[in-house]
Amino acid sequence: QLQASGGGLVQAGGSLRVSCAASGSISTIYNMAWYRQAPGKQRELVASITRAGNTDYADSVKGRFTISRDNAKNTVYLQMNSLKPEDTDVYYCNAVIRATDWVSREYWGQGTKVTVSS
Repeated sequence: QLQASGGGLVQAGGSLRVSCAASGSISTIYNMAWYRQAPGKQRELVASITRAGNTDYADSVKGRFTISRDNAKNTVYLQMNSLKPEDTDVYYCNAVIRATDWVSREYWGQGTKVTVSS
């Protein structure tokens, strides 16, 4: 249902954009978000965006990351600028989707690895 892409290796100070597209029997996509998780650590919220476009960010990424969405394409993006080595993680997209059966469910993407070298 959620397919993430765009991760990779980048030098510190560089930029990267990850994308996540939803597919299937979609009626409405509500909140969309990006989380990240390092090995042995809890998954943490990086940024979220409502259907209306209201955003929220973790303090650690404010001013550097921008979340956006294209409702026509059922896609959420995370533009990451001024990347730091501590941003190295697996990034997961998350969405609450109401399907055509009128049931709302939470979905997770498969994760995309972002590595920032110093």
